[in-house]
Amino acid sequence: MPQTRIPLRHRFRKVLAFFPPNWCLAILVALDGYAFMHPVLREVRAREYSFWLALDNWHEVMRVVGLLEIPRLVLGVGLQVIAIGLILKARIAWAFSLVLLIGIGTFAILGDGGRAGLGIYTLVLLIALIAYWRRFDRASVTAGSLFALVSILSLLIYAVFGTLYLGNEFNPPILDAATALYFSIVSMSTVGYGDITPHSTTARLFTASIIILGITVFATSISAIAGPVIGGNLKRLVKGRFSTAMRKNHIIIAGATPLALSVYDGLRRRGDEVTVIVPTGMPQEYPAATDLIEGDPSSVEVLRNAGVLHARYVLALRDDDAENAFIVLAAKEATGDQGAKTVALVNTSKHLEKIRRVQPDLVFSVQLLGAELLARAINGEPMDSQAITDLFFAKSAAQAKTTES
Repeated sequence: MPQTRIPLRHRFRKVLAFFPPNWCLAILVALDGYAFMHPVLREVRAREYSFWLALDNWHEVMRVVGLLEIPRLVLGVGLQVIAIGLILKARIAWAFSLVLLIGIGTFAILGDGGRAGLGIYTLVLLIALIAYWRRFDRASVTAGSLFALVSILSLLIYAVFGTLYLGNEFNPPILDAATALYFSIVSMSTVGYGDITPHSTTARLFTASIIILGITVFATSISAIAGPVIGGNLKRLVKGRFSTAMRKNHIIIAGATPLALSVYDGLRRRGDEVTVIVPTGMPQEYPAATDLIEGDPSSVEVLRNAGVLHARYVLALRDDDAENAFIVLAAKEATGDQGAKTVALVNTSKHLEKIRRVQPDLVFSVQLLGAELLARAINGEPMDSQAITDLFFAKSAAQAKTTES
């Protein structure tokens, strides 16, 4: 028996299921950072441990390693840390990666002779990140903390090593790492005690750069960490307090199934106001702007918070028929006979009669609808609007005859 060939696009989807693009890009970004700082690591490993201990001061260390290698080390380590943010699908990590990759690509192509291959690899990786920008749409405290950590550490390394390199141009001279760290922190925080002052033009410009970068880094770091927290609290405030009063003449969808998502999209395209209820902790793919409530959809209190007293319909679209029945009962209990109309989804046709016992206004059976449509199409039977309505809401033969009479 000949084997059925699996289309290439299906194979690609299976690969993506095991290796999501954000994970692949994070690994490639981390590898790019390691490749960029590899010359520094190679130089360090080439020397014995006793050689580094024998160096008398920081000037000799920078002379051996090379002052221009410090930015290479900072950029390489920064990319590896930011890769964690890419795994978390953080938008700020994606943006920060673009900036670092542009810097690495420029340095590799223009100033790093013999490493054009790294520049091309970085350029391709940059294009891939831009192509998959939609994958990185989250704003989280974790990603903001990573951004703040990388930014502050990078600036601190720049300030400390630069201060040591210009040590004799300060008054008093800065000759040890502890004093350089103290001066760097004082300058970054713009405190300026005045006990150490630059007395050359180069040292003054360097100190000014630390102050400007410090203000920028601290401001962006605070916004990166506090932004998601404040935004999340405001979102909960708006949804929890104000939205309840504004929900009127809307439609409530209970569930996060693919059918529920499709119904939501269709209703929103037609201009209907929709409130969605999903159980707490259940994965869902609704848009970020959705009026969404987390809670038990079969709870009378949750339905009232969703504005069921002023809703037009309550759609029970969960993948469990028993849950859909309980949602209908809760909606009737919350509103009485004069409240919102209820629509119950029947996932398994054998539960159809059981769902009807809770007396929803409409019953929707995907199985019966699909089976009857296919049978009529095969036999060439006509479909009028009444037949479609009867099929769509799974009316029994007895009900159809009653309607006709």
